[in-house]
Amino acid sequence: MTAIPDTGLHQNRHLVTEIPGPRSRALMARKEAAIARGVGTTMPVFAARAAGGVVEDVDGNVLIDLGSGIAVTTVGASAPRVIEAVEQQVREFTHTCFMVTPYEGYVAVAERLNRLAPGTHEKRSVLFNSGAEAVENAVKIARAATGRSAVVAFDHAYHGRTNLTMALTAKAMPYKHGFGPFAPEVYRAPLSYPFRDGPDVDGEEAARRAIDVIDKQVGSDNLAALIIEPIQGEGGFIVPASGFLPALQQWCRSRGVVLIADEVQTGFARTGAMFASEHEDVVPDLLVSAKGIADGLPLAAVTGRAEIMDAAHAGGLGGTYGGNPLACAAALATIDTITEDGLIQRARDIEALALPRLSRLRDADPRIGDVRGRGAMLAVELVDPATAAPDPELARAVAAAAHAQGVIVLVCGTHGNVLRFLPPLTISDELLHEAFDLLSAAFADLRS
Repeated sequence: MTAIPDTGLHQNRHLVTEIPGPRSRALMARKEAAIARGVGTTMPVFAARAAGGVVEDVDGNVLIDLGSGIAVTTVGASAPRVIEAVEQQVREFTHTCFMVTPYEGYVAVAERLNRLAPGTHEKRSVLFNSGAEAVENAVKIARAATGRSAVVAFDHAYHGRTNLTMALTAKAMPYKHGFGPFAPEVYRAPLSYPFRDGPDVDGEEAARRAIDVIDKQVGSDNLAALIIEPIQGEGGFIVPASGFLPALQQWCRSRGVVLIADEVQTGFARTGAMFASEHEDVVPDLLVSAKGIADGLPLAAVTGRAEIMDAAHAGGLGGTYGGNPLACAAALATIDTITEDGLIQRARDIEALALPRLSRLRDADPRIGDVRGRGAMLAVELVDPATAAPDPELARAVAAAAHAQGVIVLVCGTHGNVLRFLPPLTISDELLHEAFDLLSAAFADLRS
């Protein structure tokens, strides 16, 4: 396992005040007075330090981290190699703009991404600042390469908060409500959702259903790209049935449609593979990455087939801060940490520890309708036991109870009824067991 920086931050949950404590409450009052109310927070605590599998708040409470800053600090907050690389880079220069005077770090990151992305074909990469920005550029590239305009996304999708990515995103609140009109030529197809589809709909049948909708409502001759998360993120950590993604890939190849894999949340060892597409041997034409790419520094990328990536004219791609030298240094150190410290296997080990615990919890509590995920990207879907209807109130209550006990847990799902678990891969087994003990206690305390 990767080393934990010598910050003096012990890897133990430790509460010294109620959650939130007095200093966090004071800072929250300042936040509400200074920051637009549209910026929400999951927990009303303010971070002071973080390392390994814990976050310490300004009141001295040490919390177990099952969020990783929404799948960003995969190698642990302030991982040692990242600290060293960024410190060295910041002494040399912080910015020149790659489009003005380029630098080696950007090229080195692109080279690493081209080697790591699925497929043996020739690839190119381009760097951006955020997942949403990279998704928008992937669509631009696909449109340039195909000469077509339509894009298909899927039910429960989340692709970002910019205008085009809001159009691609399925959930209205809080992401889209009141912010339209949105970009045109975006269409939606049904996703494979095994828990809701039932046993009679396998992956290939779910793909036929989706393709039928696309053929009838869009037409492949009009379609530039199909974009999908190999495992849904904000939409509820939905893992499509086996065969769904390969069938879509085959259809895209036969129709000249660009297959875009949005691996913003699933990439960089999170699911027990470098990229989640690998679990079903899917080779996307374009792959979008961000979040875990640079251990908390803002960086994103589009990596894909050379002939598609090169379709955009010179000057058509870029941005002032895209591929910032500090972020590139962090990305190279993050990739080194994943590969040299065996963190892909660590994600699989976390799955082997957590899934049985969550499954036992489901067996004992009918309010847990489904347990799913891969690697260190796991979730439980909460339902009314009588009807299997989504139960967002229970999800909020369990999350709040966990927060009060010092466990960072996130809620997601189109209906807000899914608890998701995204621990850093550097978290200890002891912290994971303690977190799931507390989660089990929260479910028991909230039995009606």
